[in-house]
Amino acid sequence: MAYDVKLFKLINGDMVIGKWDEENDLIKDPAVLQTVPAQQGVQMMILPFGYPFDNEIEGEIEGRHILYTYQNCPEDVSTKYLEASSNLTLSTSGLGGMGGGNVSDISELLKK
Repeated sequence: MAYDVKLFKLINGDMVIGKWDEENDLIKDPAVLQTVPAQQGVQMMILPFGYPFDNEIEGEIEGRHILYTYQNCPEDVSTKYLEASSNLTLSTSGLGGMGGGNVSDISELLKK
């Protein structure tokens, strides 16, 4: 079953990213999005919803706890969430980041 990765604001004020299960009205595998001050401005940090007691991104939140659903989820945030929740590295540059996706001759790719 495919899920849409969406951003939510919960009734307790937490900003959560997770896989939306519309059929069951659930957020699956929720993670909290926290802003962290940095020299360049603000950075986003993705933590398991149950952190610090749960170290894995898993669980469910019922839809009745959602105050607001954001219309857009930035692609880089959803990619980082999917990487954190699945322990896989996702590439957006084609061919797994090898050669930057601009290789027109496969022999050039194999030389690297």
